[in-house]
Amino acid sequence: MEDFLISIANYGFPIVVASYLLIRMEKKLDELENSIRALNDTIREINR
Repeated sequence: MEDFLISIANYGFPIVVASYLLIRMEKKLDELENSIRALNDTIREINR
C-alpha cells in the first residue's frame, strides 16, 4: 500500500500539473489564433 501511495505522489502530481498547463495553454493558443486571423484580415483590407 505504501508503494502505491508513493507512486501516486511521484506520478500523479506531475500528471495533474501537466494537464492543467496544457488546458491553460490551449485557451491561450485559441486566442492567439483568433488574433492572427484578425490581423490577416486587416492586412488584406489595407492592401486592397
